Amino acid sequence: MQGIPTDLPEVLLIEPKVFGDERGFFLESWNAQRFREATGVDANFVQDNHSRSVRNVLRGIHYQLVKPQGKLVRVVQGAVFDVAVDLRRTSPRFGKWVGVELSAANHRQLWIPPGFGHGFLVTSESADFLYKTTEYWMPEHERSLIWNDPMVGIQWPLHGAAPVLAAKDAAAPTLARADVFND
Repeated sequence: MQGIPTDLPEVLLIEPKVFGDERGFFLESWNAQRFREATGVDANFVQDNHSRSVRNVLRGIHYQLVKPQGKLVRVVQGAVFDVAVDLRRTSPRFGKWVGVELSAANHRQLWIPPGFGHGFLVTSESADFLYKTTEYWMPEHERSLIWNDPMVGIQWPLHGAAPVLAAKDAAAPTLARADVFND
């Protein structure tokens, strides 16, 4: 397992060792000791989630103000464009974003620490998306940032298509109006 810094240094691309042959492949999707060695992060995951979405579904950008969640995300079927946004008001990278392709083919994972918003766009016909969280989901404390905020400027690979959004994501505020992390 290797942890690779992104343009937002706290957000890490995780590349597992994949052992493949004519029968298929094997990889270790989670190992606390190897994750800690590769990233320097001692994560204690309390919840696993699995979502399935079709092409052009955009989920996010979500975050939780009380008991913020760290997330380790991956795709086991299909492909997504996965995004993290720094929402820590005192960070020199406040409002900056990073995006990576996660897919069943590349086996990559992304570590999104607490203090960051997270979202993804399905780029394949469908995608099964798995994520581990360091805190339980608390819907009363969940917040969303609008996906197309020009101040943030995420370059979603939509290719002229409109994203399919949940009502709460379509109504999310811009960064200028959003509740964010103040630490």
